[in-house]
Amino acid sequence: MIDIHTHILPAIDDGPTTMTESLEMCRIAVNDGIKKMIATPHVQNGMYDLDANKVLEKIHLLNQLVKQEGLDLVIFPGAEVHLSDRLLDAEILKESSILTINGGKKYILLEFPFQWVPSGTEHVIFKLRSMGFTPILPHLERNFKIQRDPYMVRHFAEMGAILQVTAQSITGDFDAAPMKCALWMLKNNLVHVIASDAHSPVGRPPILSKALKVVSDKLGEEAAKKMVLDHPRMILEGLPFNT
Repeated sequence: MIDIHTHILPAIDDGPTTMTESLEMCRIAVNDGIKKMIATPHVQNGMYDLDANKVLEKIHLLNQLVKQEGLDLVIFPGAEVHLSDRLLDAEILKESSILTINGGKKYILLEFPFQWVPSGTEHVIFKLRSMGFTPILPHLERNFKIQRDPYMVRHFAEMGAILQVTAQSITGDFDAAPMKCALWMLKNNLVHVIASDAHSPVGRPPILSKALKVVSDKLGEEAAKKMVLDHPRMILEGLPFNT
């Protein structure tokens, strides 16, 4: 499996605080069947304006430790980028080596808020698409407004955005509202990718297999596999997205 949304790097955002914790998360991921992970630290949200070189250095170090441990896992660069008009500055996206997934200049994971849907969301999606980028919208099922009106996500998908649901929402490890919304999205074929959004070894671990089983039972193994392997591979490799 491929996990496209993780906060696996230590002491860089609200993820693990030490490299020891990061390595433990890597062990959990490998035991769960995850072979590739994309490190997506928060960027440009006013709290974590990260330096690309710092992110790449931490990824390099973590990959070295993973290899020393004999773990069958590779971590790739990315970011969870705050959704704002600032992104529409072509130079920001052109110059950064981490804002897009694996530096491919194709896919960008947008940090979607939990309390509301930003008024300029449609404009940002449209402009990014016109610039050649495909936005990935994470954990919409955890957004309070979308929980009350889940049909909103259909419009985002029709605009060409990729919808990513958090594994723990599907399994009910958060409260009932995210689970209900996630299952509605699955039923209506509005989930393109499942990711862990892992932050820690305990409370928010990098585990996809439990959600994979739920989706397999509901939609079949082939549909579930697309969400944790086929679609994530397209994103990681910068290939055209094909559902």
